[in-house]
Amino acid sequence: MEKLKMYFQSVGFDTIATDKITGCFQPKLFDKGDCFVEEGKTSLQMGFIETGLFQYFSVTEQGEERTTYISLPNTFVTSLLTYLTESPARESIRALTPAKLWLIDKSDVVALQNQIPKFKDFYIQLMEWQICCIDKSKFDLIILTAEQRYEKLLKEEPELLQQVPLQYIASILGITPRHLSRLRNKI
Repeated sequence: MEKLKMYFQSVGFDTIATDKITGCFQPKLFDKGDCFVEEGKTSLQMGFIETGLFQYFSVTEQGEERTTYISLPNTFVTSLLTYLTESPARESIRALTPAKLWLIDKSDVVALQNQIPKFKDFYIQLMEWQICCIDKSKFDLIILTAEQRYEKLLKEEPELLQQVPLQYIASILGITPRHLSRLRNKI
């Protein structure tokens, strides 16, 4: 729980608020391949990743798996659509490695927003950031070339390239692993 406490203290919460917030989280261990969210099911939890990597993905009608994002340690993970609308998830989220999450239920998030005004501000900023990331990703896939998307990833999220297998990076970029290999050799 120390990493979770350190995270909330690093974003400006005092010890009392941090203890109240982190007291609402429960630990859960995941083996590689375990799902945190399953497509078609509703998930009303958010998790803070203490260790491990989580892959957001969907399966096409042709049975092809498409990775849309990878979450790293010290970040939050949730399927935003199902969490916010309480409708079935359109994606799955699974552990790519053994992992430890600190989970919080949506009802506890709502209660914390009512009890700690600063937490409400934090939550709004977190949701806004997630929405902006999704929008940027969508825009990049439509407007940028594969080479530009790869260069942007190199610049903005180099830790992904160091920690995530290339097949998932290729999928995030919307290209084949072979095309990614050519781009890497070119750049």
